[in-house]
Amino acid sequence: MTDATRPLPHAPADHPALPPARVGVLLANLGTPDGYDYWSMRRYLSEFLSDRRVIDYPRWKWQPILQLIILSKRPKAKGRDYQSIWNHERNESPLLTITRDQTEALRAKAAARWGDRVMVEFCMRYGNPSTESVVRRMVAAGCEKILFFPLYPHYAGATSATANDQFFRALMKEKRQPAARTVAEYFDNPLYVDALAASVETAYAGLDHRPDVLVASYHGMPKRYLLEGDPYHCQCQKTTRLLRERLGWDRGSIETTFQSVFGPEEWLKPYTVEHVAELARAGKKRIAVISPAFAADCIETLEEIQGEIREAFLHAGGESFTYIPCLNDGEAHIAALSAIIAENLSGWV
Repeated sequence: MTDATRPLPHAPADHPALPPARVGVLLANLGTPDGYDYWSMRRYLSEFLSDRRVIDYPRWKWQPILQLIILSKRPKAKGRDYQSIWNHERNESPLLTITRDQTEALRAKAAARWGDRVMVEFCMRYGNPSTESVVRRMVAAGCEKILFFPLYPHYAGATSATANDQFFRALMKEKRQPAARTVAEYFDNPLYVDALAASVETAYAGLDHRPDVLVASYHGMPKRYLLEGDPYHCQCQKTTRLLRERLGWDRGSIETTFQSVFGPEEWLKPYTVEHVAELARAGKKRIAVISPAFAADCIETLEEIQGEIREAFLHAGGESFTYIPCLNDGEAHIAALSAIIAENLSGWV
C-alpha cells in the first residue's frame, strides 16, 4: 500500500487498492465554448439553448427554429463577441480563466484548513470541463461525499436548477454514488453583500466625480418564469436593497435593471440597455454599473455591458460610464465563498 491507497478491512489480499476517502467540493459555472470559431460556438449554443430549463418551448416547435434558423447565424455573431474578449494567452474564455483562478484560491483555503481530506474542483454546465467528466474524476480520486456549489448568488431555474440537474445526471452514471449536497443561493449572505459593497467603494474611490446613480444590472429571464414561481426577480430586488443599506445610501441611489433579453417574450423589466439611455436623457450624465448576479466576469459583462450597454448610454448623451468588475477571485469574494463552503461541509469534515 502507498500513500495514494488505503486498505480494506477483511478484504482478500488480491482486492484492488482504493484511494484514500475524501470529501469533494465541486464548483459549477455556466459554461464556455472551446473556441470562438463557428463550429465551437455552434456546439456550445446548441447545448445551451437546447436546455429545457433555459428555453422551455416544446421540442417539436423549438428545435427546428434553433437548428435551422438561429444556429445558422448566431454562432458567427457570438463568435465575434467572444473573440473581442478572448484570453488569447491561455486560448480560453475569461469565464474559464476566472473560474479556474477562483478554484485555485479556494483549493488553497481548503488545504490550509483540512489538508488533503478535501478535494476542490470546478466544472461547467455547458462545454468543458463537463460536469460528468469532473464527477467521474472526483469519484475515482476517492470522493465518497461531494458538495456541489453552483456559483450563482441567486436561484433561478435556468442557472442553479439546471446545474444541479446535470450534477445528479452525472451521479446516475456512477456505480458507487457518493453522498451529495448542494449549496443554496447565497445572495443575502452578509459576507457576499460586504464584498459587493467593498467593490463599489473601491471603484468610487478611484473616480474623479461620483456617479449620479449606480445601476445594478442582473441577467434577465422571461417574466413568465417569475409568474410561474421562480424567485430570481425577488432575490435580485433584495440584493439591491441590501447593497444600498450596507453602503448607507438613500433610496433611489441604486436602480435594478435586467439585461441579455432573448426571444419574443416579455422579460423582466426595466431592460438595462433601454434604462441607461433613459437615465442619460433625464440628465444623469455619470453612471456606474455593477453585475451582482455574476460570480465572474463573462461575455455578458465584458462585451454586453461594456459594449452595447455603454454605447446606448453614451449615444443618448451620457458622459461618464463606469463598469465595476464582478467579484471574481478578489480576496473578499474568496473569503465569502470559503465560509459558505465550510458551513455546508459541516458534519462531513
